[in-house]
Amino acid sequence: MNKKIALFIFTSVALFDMLGIIFEIEVLRLVFKPLILLSLMALYKISTARETNNMYLLALVFSFLGDVFLLFDGTLFFMLGLGSFLIAHLFFIKVVVSWWSEFKLQKILLTAVPFMLLVAGLIVFLKDHLGEMLIPVIVYAMVIGTFGTVATIVYKQRKTRYAATVMLGAFVFMSSDTILSINLFYKPMMVLNILVMVTYVLAQYLIYRAVVMKEES
Repeated sequence: MNKKIALFIFTSVALFDMLGIIFEIEVLRLVFKPLILLSLMALYKISTARETNNMYLLALVFSFLGDVFLLFDGTLFFMLGLGSFLIAHLFFIKVVVSWWSEFKLQKILLTAVPFMLLVAGLIVFLKDHLGEMLIPVIVYAMVIGTFGTVATIVYKQRKTRYAATVMLGAFVFMSSDTILSINLFYKPMMVLNILVMVTYVLAQYLIYRAVVMKEES
């Protein structure tokens, strides 16, 4: 399988999953949502000419698990999905931090401020609707905010295409999770379901492109 075919499969799988959302065809979601990350893993393996980045692959594995768990209803599956994505983001963070050229605490803290303010604003907005999910959501939101922080730092340091791409990917991922939290806890809407998946797939693709570009640089 070549890269173009793998990319076509990834795109097609994502589109079928979105059709499942739009037309509320549960079987499409059950079949195609887990295939999104599996096809992205295959695309990455085909795209990289060097030794694969195991930290990035682990991030994809835990993203896959998160996708599967969140297909099912109930608090247990939500917590398993949230935990899986939290671990995935920790691996994403590990990957991006390895691209840093320097470590300066003051700059890290200053860069983190706007992200933590965004996290705080979201939590304040949703807190009356979170119930027993308050603490897990706070922890997850802080981790995704950290991902945005470390991706911004690598762009400030490197100013390269891969750094810009991973920063954009982190921002889109934050947008996806923000939309998801509003849809789950504040006001469920069909359009938000679609936006969640569009931004999620785009974020995963941008991060994949950044990893490949970094390996090729």
